Amino acid sequence: MTKFLERINSPADLKNLSLIELNQLASEIREEMVNRVTANGGHLASSLGVVELTIALHRVFESPRDKIVWDVGHQSYAHKLLTGRREQFATLRQYHGLSGFCNPEESPHDSFISGHASNSISAAVGMVIARDSIGADYHVIAVIGDGAVTGGMALEALNHAGHLGKRLIVVLNDNGMSISPTIGAMAKIFSRVRFNKRYYQASEQSKRILKGSRLGRHLWDLTKQVKSGLKGFVMPTVIWEEFGFAYLGPIDGHNIGELESALNQVKQYNHKPTLIHVITTKGKGFAPAEKDAVSFHGLSPKNTGVVQNNGEGTKIPSYSDVFAATAEKLARQEPNVVVITAAMPEGNCLNHMVRELPEKVIDVGICEQHAVTMAGGLASGGVKPIVAIYSTFLQRAFDQIIHDVALPNLPVVFALDRAGIVGEDGKTHQGIFDLSYLSLIPNMVVAAPKDENELQHLLYTAIMHNGPMAIRYPRGSGVGVDFDSELKKIPVGVAEILRKGSDVVILAVGASVPPAMKAAEILADTGIEATVVNVRFVKPFDHAMILKLVTNIPNVITIEENVSSGGFGEQISAFLISSGIRARIKNLAVPDEFVEHGSQTSLRAKYHLDPEGIVNEITKLITDAPEPLKNIIALTS
Repeated sequence: MTKFLERINSPADLKNLSLIELNQLASEIREEMVNRVTANGGHLASSLGVVELTIALHRVFESPRDKIVWDVGHQSYAHKLLTGRREQFATLRQYHGLSGFCNPEESPHDSFISGHASNSISAAVGMVIARDSIGADYHVIAVIGDGAVTGGMALEALNHAGHLGKRLIVVLNDNGMSISPTIGAMAKIFSRVRFNKRYYQASEQSKRILKGSRLGRHLWDLTKQVKSGLKGFVMPTVIWEEFGFAYLGPIDGHNIGELESALNQVKQYNHKPTLIHVITTKGKGFAPAEKDAVSFHGLSPKNTGVVQNNGEGTKIPSYSDVFAATAEKLARQEPNVVVITAAMPEGNCLNHMVRELPEKVIDVGICEQHAVTMAGGLASGGVKPIVAIYSTFLQRAFDQIIHDVALPNLPVVFALDRAGIVGEDGKTHQGIFDLSYLSLIPNMVVAAPKDENELQHLLYTAIMHNGPMAIRYPRGSGVGVDFDSELKKIPVGVAEILRKGSDVVILAVGASVPPAMKAAEILADTGIEATVVNVRFVKPFDHAMILKLVTNIPNVITIEENVSSGGFGEQISAFLISSGIRARIKNLAVPDEFVEHGSQTSLRAKYHLDPEGIVNEITKLITDAPEPLKNIIALTS
């Protein structure tokens, strides 16, 4: 029998399906998502939870004319399947395939870019103002989770939307989760509504009275008072109405009929922003994900090619594992050490520390700006905070890093997970800007370990450092080296020479060190001898060592998983020019572009950041060198 999903080529194909057929379609969508995401990797539990909501949205509204703005976007897989991308869904998160997030370049149904949380309402407010300014007539719907709505940006947007009073629909997808369980005062308010059956019972009773009553306006007013009073009893502040929104809910987010009825109702609210409170289950329809939504929030693809053991059957820990273990060790040794996470205790591998030392882990929710400034406040009071945030998310707190930490020179440690090329999550998640945006800040020390053993020492060094220090480390397993049993302090700004050679100097940063060493071995077989330097500190870098090396070996290549603009390579080029050193320099980095999704292996190969690419670039650098080499300065990019 032909599946209903196979008949859906656009949202218009949903219009004539019956409720029974729609529920069957929902099951087929979930089956397709489970099959594909468990193979390709991706965000499973979030998308499973909004299947019925997505169907209802596309039944009631006319996308892309009406603008549906998905917050974060990892809940948009059903949306992709229903908007003409069903046949391409097998390419999800694959190189040159569908993005794992919303991308307007991919489809006109993706009304706005999404990858970082809490931006949907702001974007929707902008769309509403644009719509009204040109006299257009379409709906704008922001779909945001209860975790993302606690973000400062979302609260700012709600405040502005309520002030404007313009026609806007916000759908609150309330499942009690972000990646981890939602935390904070607002989460407690949501929980009182989500789990209190009295509100549901009162709502249903009011409906029955209204349907059977002929008492007119008096009974209508009475039932409204009952509803309002009970809502106030369950949610005392009625926060959304205080924000200036009409409030509708809570509604069963897995009942397509109820969802459509609510959405059709709010379509008629022409002069006020409206919030629809939808209760969903993260991971709905897939028992393992329902049972453990945290683990099934994001899955890694099968057969990633990442080495998981050291050849002796011993599992290689990830950099995240090593960070968390070291942070816990430091928290036990140093009474003033705490770790701050922005709704990512699992992503930062802090689960064990949360269980064993709960007072030492502070989860602020999806609030990176608050996390950084709070860390500054902690540091000013004698506490040593470690702010553990993914590289791409720390971008959101750029001003706070400058104004609230670096300017007063406070001893805050930044642990930047997922730095460099992260792979399948794509453009919104590649951590390729941190070396640039952190290195330009006065007082900031910026470091990157060559392996997981060095990571633990750099974290210890950062704790001992009397000022702000950032350590960036990559996604995935470590190199597989042995660990030193004792932590040691590494002198700030001091690099190390790993291999000596007379033909070329390789200045490698962090995750680029292992492929640089491999490239040096390959080059040696061709007669080219390379000196390989583990830079370790991008700021301050080892001026004396580099100056001495380049004076004697005028072929230089810098290697970093960071954009070239403002990166380590540009700093070295500027330094050598200002020092009057005549050398031939190649800066090997990510060019001035956003990096698409694909495996880490394929993307590193694309940008010549793998051993083979490094070998080719060095060979060209030396082979193409004009004579006499010592009388020229040549900078290539």
